[in-house]
Amino acid sequence: MRAFFLLFCAAAVLTPAVLMAQGSDDAISRLMRQGEPARNLPTAPPRPVPPPGPGPVIGAKPQGPLPIVMSARIGEHDDRTRLVIELSDPVNLRAFALANPDRVVIDMPEVSWRLGAPPRPSGFGSIKSYRYGQFRAGNSRMVIDLNQPVSVADTLVIPPAAGFGYRVVIDLFPTTRPKFDAKAGWPADLKKRESDAEKLAAMIAAQQTPPARAAGKKIIVLDPGHGGIDSGTVGVNGLMEKDLALAEGLKLARVLRSRGYTVFMTRENDTFVPLRQRVAIGRTHKADLFIALHADSNPDSSTTGLSIYTLSDGRSDREAAALARRENQSDIIAGVDLSGSNNPVAPILIDLAQRDTVNKSSRFATSAIARLSQVTDILARKPHRSASLAVLTAPDVPAVLMELGYLSNADDARQMNTDTWRTQVAEAIADAVDAQFASK
Repeated sequence: MRAFFLLFCAAAVLTPAVLMAQGSDDAISRLMRQGEPARNLPTAPPRPVPPPGPGPVIGAKPQGPLPIVMSARIGEHDDRTRLVIELSDPVNLRAFALANPDRVVIDMPEVSWRLGAPPRPSGFGSIKSYRYGQFRAGNSRMVIDLNQPVSVADTLVIPPAAGFGYRVVIDLFPTTRPKFDAKAGWPADLKKRESDAEKLAAMIAAQQTPPARAAGKKIIVLDPGHGGIDSGTVGVNGLMEKDLALAEGLKLARVLRSRGYTVFMTRENDTFVPLRQRVAIGRTHKADLFIALHADSNPDSSTTGLSIYTLSDGRSDREAAALARRENQSDIIAGVDLSGSNNPVAPILIDLAQRDTVNKSSRFATSAIARLSQVTDILARKPHRSASLAVLTAPDVPAVLMELGYLSNADDARQMNTDTWRTQVAEAIADAVDAQFASK
């Protein structure tokens, strides 16, 4: 039997040889009976497990302390992949499969995640990758990307015992494509909940009155990429793109405010913000400039350096198109239902006003690269590129997306994890902003 064990929060790693030596018994079940309890984390006394229900109410504030996700284990076997989530308190989880792309969504009320960066999957089993975090206020999610179609078994809840908290066991069994497609889809009540939440967010955005513009002050909207359930790229040193983007965004905001700019951010903490909402924030505040902050990755670990993207009119090179596909999947990664909605990066007819916006964006990108090249490595080939990126589609807001470096490169990942580098880059970006509006 081929099997191995990944543990988010504990130190033990069991190799296939070790598990084979244990016999054909389910190794994870044995560990659940005899394993070492999580250290320094509370274990709640037994309480009734919530019955199946409609799940969390979007936007509702949790009552009392949040349940804690203490650990999660994934065991991969020839006949199944087993996910075990350990919590301090019982919660009502729902697991279901979605297609295009194939994934399993585990929906739950808001919880506190006490897990580190997700370990890299083996590639041998059903799981390609996975992420977790807050989805919306009152709602958390874990999303598992699949290598193959699976059938999701009913969840099994094991009450606290032997030092463990509540354990939720979810088995994923290989299945055929027709059977997977037949069962995949949003539960009807959850689909309605998601649709209502999207409509509510759009209505709130449309009704918001932009704050009064201070005389002579330019408005900058900063958009730290990813967040919450969507971790983005995970670096070779464990640095998550969402954390880097937020840290750099907060630092840049302080620098710009100290220079007299009015600054708004699409997120100021580890929360998920849909792509369309990010664009709406820039338009609502009538931003003079929108700067999205991200980090890149590449199968070639020697690729290094910062690059800047502006909106494409449909023409882009292969690498730029590949990046656009990755970044534009943020909503899908988080489990947002996009069926029936307009694609935010559908072919765009750029009129004269939009051409002026794109020209302003390109001018800023060129200026920023010149200044950033003094403090960090720049992508050697064509550092200014164009791509059909969703967050750049506002027709009346000049916008750029900065890939601060490559988290797949050890040197880039190391320097991006230092305060010195982040400060120098923030100052250089602010210098480019100054130059953009120097004669305005």
